[in-house]
Amino acid sequence: MDWQTHDLNDLMYFSQIVEHGGFSAAERVLGISKSRLSRRLSDLEAKLGVRLLQRSTRRLALTEAGRVFYEHCAAMLGEARAALDTVSQLREAPRGTVRVSCPVTVSHMLLSPILPRFLSQYPEVRISVRVTNRVVDLYEDGIDVALRVRSEPPRSENVVVRPLMTTTQLLVAAPSLLNRVGRPKGLDDLARFDTLDVPVEDGRHVFHLVSPTGESHDVPHSPRLVTADIGTIFNSVKAGIGIAVLPEMNFATAMSEGSLVPVLPGWSSPQPNFYAVFLSRQGLTPAVRVFVDFLVEAFRDPDVPKCPRNADGSLDESRLSIHERAILASHTTSAEAIRDSLGQIVE
Repeated sequence: MDWQTHDLNDLMYFSQIVEHGGFSAAERVLGISKSRLSRRLSDLEAKLGVRLLQRSTRRLALTEAGRVFYEHCAAMLGEARAALDTVSQLREAPRGTVRVSCPVTVSHMLLSPILPRFLSQYPEVRISVRVTNRVVDLYEDGIDVALRVRSEPPRSENVVVRPLMTTTQLLVAAPSLLNRVGRPKGLDDLARFDTLDVPVEDGRHVFHLVSPTGESHDVPHSPRLVTADIGTIFNSVKAGIGIAVLPEMNFATAMSEGSLVPVLPGWSSPQPNFYAVFLSRQGLTPAVRVFVDFLVEAFRDPDVPKCPRNADGSLDESRLSIHERAILASHTTSAEAIRDSLGQIVE
C-alpha cells in the first residue's frame, strides 16, 4: 500500500480520537468538529479497507486492526514530537559539530588565534578543522564552512559567500636575488627573474599588478615552482629562488627584518578578500550559524591580528603577539632545504 496516497493528518486524527476516548474530547483538543473528524475517519477506513473503530451510542472500541494501527500511529506521532523538540533545542542553544576547511596559512595565522574564544563562548559546539590547500566541495566533502582567500569571490549558485577581511599583496623577493640579478626598473625587467605561483585553473600564470598611480597591468610568467602551499612559496622566495606575489600575513615580519623586499616599490597586487563559504542560509544549524557570525565579528575586531602597521606603512612589531611572531618565524626554518633541493646557489 502506497503511503503517499494517504493524508498523514488522518493518522493523527485517528490517534487523537483513540487517545482522548472519543470524538467529543478530540474535538476540544484539536479544535475540529466531530462531524469532520468522523468523516475523515470514515475516509481513512475506506482507503485501508478495514474498520478501525467499532462505534456505538455509548462508546468506541478498537478493532484488532485498529489496535495494531493505533500503535504505529502513536509511535509516528511520538517520533514527530521528538523531532520537533530536537530542532527546538538546537535553536535555543547551539550544539553539535561544525566542520571547517581552510588553507594551511589561514589556519595558522587567522583561525587558530580566535578559535579558543569561540569554543569558550559556545561550550556545546565542537569544531573539526580540515587543513588543506585543496579547494573542497562543500557537499561531497561534508564541509559546513570553507574559509578561502582569493581576489574574486567564489562564484556558484549553490553557495553563500560572507566576506570577512581584506588583505594586502605585494610582489616580493629576497635581497640576495636582487643583488645577483639586479633590481628591475620596470615591468619588462621582470622577465629576467624566475617566478613562483599558486596553481590556476586555466594554467595561465599572470601577475596582476597595480602601479603607484592606480593603473592595472598584467604580467604573464612561467613559474619555476607551482604549489598551493603558500608557506613553501614564502620559504622559496626567502631562499632567493624567485619572485612571487604574497599576502601581507606572510611577508610582514620578513620585510621588517629585511629578509624580503618589494620587487617594484610602490606597486601592489589587487587586494584579495578572506571569505567564509557555506551551502545555504536556511539550512544552517544553529552551531554553524553562530560560527559564521562569530567569524564576521571577529575579523571586524581591531584586536584580531592583521599585520598592524604604523602611519608610514611599516610594520608595527610592538603589536604582534608572541603567537604571531612564532608562526611567522616558523616559515624561515626550511629555506635552506628548499634552496638546496632546487639546486640554486644563493650569494
